[in-house]
Amino acid sequence: MSSLYFIGIAGTAMASVAVALSRAGHRVAGSDSALYPPMSDYLNKHRIPCHTGFDPLNILRDAPDVIVVGNAISRGNPELEAALNEHMNLVSMPEIVRRELIGKNRSIVITGTHGKTTTTSLTAWLFEHAGLTPGFLIGGIAENFNAGCRASGKKKGGHFITEGDEYDTAYFDKRSKFLHYRPDIAVINNIEFDHADIFSSLDDIVKSFRQFIALIPSNGLLIVNGHDTIASEISSQAFCPVERFGMSEAFEWSVSDIDVSETETSFQLAHKGNIAGTIRIDQFGSHTILNTVAAVAAASHAGIPFPVIAEGVRSFKRPKRRMEIVGEFDNGITLIDDFAHHPTAISATLSSLRQRFPERRILACFEPRSNTSTRNIFQKDLENSFSDADIVIIGKVHRPERYAEHERLDTQKLCSSLAGSGKKVFQSGKDPAGYPEDIVRFIHENIRPDDLIILLSNGSFNGLKTSLTESFLKKG
Repeated sequence: MSSLYFIGIAGTAMASVAVALSRAGHRVAGSDSALYPPMSDYLNKHRIPCHTGFDPLNILRDAPDVIVVGNAISRGNPELEAALNEHMNLVSMPEIVRRELIGKNRSIVITGTHGKTTTTSLTAWLFEHAGLTPGFLIGGIAENFNAGCRASGKKKGGHFITEGDEYDTAYFDKRSKFLHYRPDIAVINNIEFDHADIFSSLDDIVKSFRQFIALIPSNGLLIVNGHDTIASEISSQAFCPVERFGMSEAFEWSVSDIDVSETETSFQLAHKGNIAGTIRIDQFGSHTILNTVAAVAAASHAGIPFPVIAEGVRSFKRPKRRMEIVGEFDNGITLIDDFAHHPTAISATLSSLRQRFPERRILACFEPRSNTSTRNIFQKDLENSFSDADIVIIGKVHRPERYAEHERLDTQKLCSSLAGSGKKVFQSGKDPAGYPEDIVRFIHENIRPDDLIILLSNGSFNGLKTSLTESFLKKG
């Protein structure tokens, strides 16, 4: 086995892959600018040596066979410069995944702007529940596995299930990550504009998805959300069979008889006009139904019987930060954490909460943090994405210095628009020194019994989750 060194090891995917390769027998070490939970705990638990800060001596002393360069690493990084000067073997994370983890296994790749992590986690669990011991790479810690990545139980002839991100690969490879994953079965959940730091337009993103479709072999399968116009259109160019899924009898995988109770959603699923059976999930909203059907379709194509699939769905646990209940406090107050940051995802998340809890007030706290949400590209879309919230709290723009003022999300304008629609709105961060304590204070001044508080961010929200939890525990 070879020795591997990860530059930028603390990222969710990088840490997960590092641990999986260590467990597969490789000697693994790495470094990052900062190490913090949960990934620092995960790396420490698996005894991966990690350096805090980048120092050329780290690499020179370790003398690894291969250096895995994270996509957040760029020229000027001291360790990268040392590796280049010494002509060391550099690879990207997707390359090492394809080479060492996908290998000769059957590759199932889940893509799309939204729903990738949940759909990939569920797909992996359905294969696991069926006794197939799949390998997987998920952009989060999957609760059913308590891991984000692992090798397949077989060297070849098994299955490897990958969350296929359209983000770029590495500083030396600007292609989308999913182009490295050699798909046999591919899922496209949806296609929208995102990642404004690397894509200049929706057309650029569509181009990457077209390239991805061109990789599927003729004996493979493309599973597509039939309601997504762009995904449906470009799937017509596939050289493999295509199966669509959604809420229409015209689709190969068709959902009907949806029933929502306080504790679950159930629906009937048909394949090519033949009733497969009933699926029950403890989640809510049309987006969760579509994510589930995509995973069911992939598992079914791999030969897993429907009764086994339906049973597996019932025991699935959502990944962390996907409608994760952080705490339930005095007076029935509930705190929820969710990764949603794109307007479509925010709208879908709040809609599913409203569907599940029609009588409870929803306090939505949104942090503009991603490279797309911090710009004004979605200014109008964000104004329309909080319709199911009763009170909206807008955090400060993360690292606003990255953009000129005319390119930046205008949070004051966003708050004014939301207030104009009749919502109670709070613009946080006016005093940076008091952030996010100003949010905590506002919530306690406005909270009522049985209220739901949901945090919407792809980052830490400046520790708001911890601050709110501690404040409610102290008050209780």
